[in-house]
Amino acid sequence: MTTSQGELLPATRRALLHRIAVAQAEGRAPSLVAAVVRDGTTVWTGARTSVDGHAPDENVQYRIGSITKIFTAVLVLRLRDEGALDLGDPLEKHLPGTGVGEATVAELLAHTGGLAAETPGPWWERSPGSLRPELADVLGERPLLTPPGRRFHYSNPGYAMLGALVEKLRGAPWEDVLRREVLEPLGLHRTSTRPQAPHAGGWAVHPWADVMLPEPTEDLGRMAPAGQLWSTTGDLARFAVFLVNGDERVLSAESLREMRTPAAPHEAADVASGYAYCLGMEIRRRNGRSLVGHTGSLPGFLACLMISVEDDVAAIALANSTSGPLLFSVVADLVRIVAEAEPRIPAPWKPLGEADPSLLELTGQWYWGTHAFALRLTADGLVSLGPLAPAGRRSRFRPNGDGTWTGLEGYYADELLKAVRRPDGSVSHLDLGSFVFTRQPYEEGAPVPGGVDPEGWRGIS
Repeated sequence: MTTSQGELLPATRRALLHRIAVAQAEGRAPSLVAAVVRDGTTVWTGARTSVDGHAPDENVQYRIGSITKIFTAVLVLRLRDEGALDLGDPLEKHLPGTGVGEATVAELLAHTGGLAAETPGPWWERSPGSLRPELADVLGERPLLTPPGRRFHYSNPGYAMLGALVEKLRGAPWEDVLRREVLEPLGLHRTSTRPQAPHAGGWAVHPWADVMLPEPTEDLGRMAPAGQLWSTTGDLARFAVFLVNGDERVLSAESLREMRTPAAPHEAADVASGYAYCLGMEIRRRNGRSLVGHTGSLPGFLACLMISVEDDVAAIALANSTSGPLLFSVVADLVRIVAEAEPRIPAPWKPLGEADPSLLELTGQWYWGTHAFALRLTADGLVSLGPLAPAGRRSRFRPNGDGTWTGLEGYYADELLKAVRRPDGSVSHLDLGSFVFTRQPYEEGAPVPGGVDPEGWRGIS
């Protein structure tokens, strides 16, 4: 018996339901709702207990906290792609007078701008945004804890600065820009800055008794770009598909790949745990796979969206409790259950329609020093260069249209690969960021840096 890619087997569906049922019961969440996306389609949704007297579904809103930061980062990358700013620009260039203007846009996106984690004054998540009407109220008297670029330090005020940057360059409120440029084009009609029925209420569950207390729902004001949004599993499932595939009306797949690339220096603890921060997204290691997305929390709510790009599986979980279920663990397990129980079926291999003879000539074995590499031409129009040994530096390269290629990942990301030809047109060697690859190890007559001993290879008597 076989199933289509859009269906899950009954055993898989039961395992997913069991996982969220355990999380809701042991975490004592008033309600928990989840969804799984595979191959660009929502293939499973599940919920436990009720909201307004019925089981929550994919259209019930929950507050998503810091998942909002991904949306803000998308707006910033849109400005970059349009040429309105550069990620290396200091904030002062576009938004003068903040007191943190030496931090660059990229550093703010990656939480390496040196800003404090939270705002001064009352707990901003449980107090009205009207208490912080100006950016100075968000930053306080000591906005920089360390020099920008020195280390990763998660900063909610940093994203308030990015929201203000969007407002300055667009000449409109962050909320309006977000709705016009992201939510409406992607069809995220149930994502909003304020709750829209049906929505869950936020609750605090007593740590030592099975009783609850309602949490206040505050408008975060200037801090909105860091955590204001409400959304649903249905909308976040569509958003997860966008974060992998892109949408030219909003942001290209290439820019989203950049957003998913680590951009912050690793702390020792982060290396041990497999954690890294990118441009508005987190990468976490769990169950032997990399998951990219974001967690979120505000008083009364927990949220998590994570994607395994390699497995093409994403999962979302939302709960209406201040603490309780560890939603990252839940989401990581939902991805694992699907990826392991029903592994991704690869697309059929298909040959190239037509191969450029000059490119075909470059395929095969090459040597960097004595290290053996293979260059391959693939049906997707890319070339790959990787060691014949199990480990080593490898990358795919996209053509630039001028006989050169640019690396897409790993050590060779953004490096230039080119074939260097002799005056007669024959290929002398490959040049990859000054590394010389030859057809034979230390090939005689090739421009190998340091030269080749004229006596050649020899044994030792």
